[in-house]
Amino acid sequence: MYRYDEFDHAFVNGRVAQFRDQVERRLSGELAEDAFRPLRLMNGVYLQLHAYMLRVAIPYGTLNSKQMRMLAQIARKYDRGYGHFTTRQNIQYNWPKLADTPDILADLASVEMHAIQTSGNCIRNVTADHFAGAAADEAADPRPYAEILRQWSSVHPEFSFLPRKFKIAVTGAKDDRAAIQVHD
Repeated sequence: MYRYDEFDHAFVNGRVAQFRDQVERRLSGELAEDAFRPLRLMNGVYLQLHAYMLRVAIPYGTLNSKQMRMLAQIARKYDRGYGHFTTRQNIQYNWPKLADTPDILADLASVEMHAIQTSGNCIRNVTADHFAGAAADEAADPRPYAEILRQWSSVHPEFSFLPRKFKIAVTGAKDDRAAIQVHD
């Protein structure tokens, strides 16, 4: 599992501060929804019919105990007590208030998580076999390769504004538990 270094902490915290300012400007009416839309999508925030939704990246489906506890705390504090794990190894919160999303992103940053590139037309969260590193049929552990792809594609200017979203999955096993055939 990748651990944030000093640059990662500064970058993610900077993005949180930037988004906090953008949310405040949107809530005050200074920023119209049309101008705010690409900004919120870059931070994993969708506007659904009934409420906002926040999608959080779980790179190659790996979480530690601090991250799991934080996801549960966010669900209790900002949502309806639960989140939804997606087939692409993300978690979605379907009821956060827009005003709370910067605080949620700050809480995520405190445990080395973020919502960057979980929505919009970009390279999305890189997923892997959920038994990666433990499967008997693995020729190689796919997680280091998934991490290299994640670092290479995250906020890369050429991959942040694609014509459509692009999804990557990595496996090292004969059995396709990562559903690579349904990815790009």
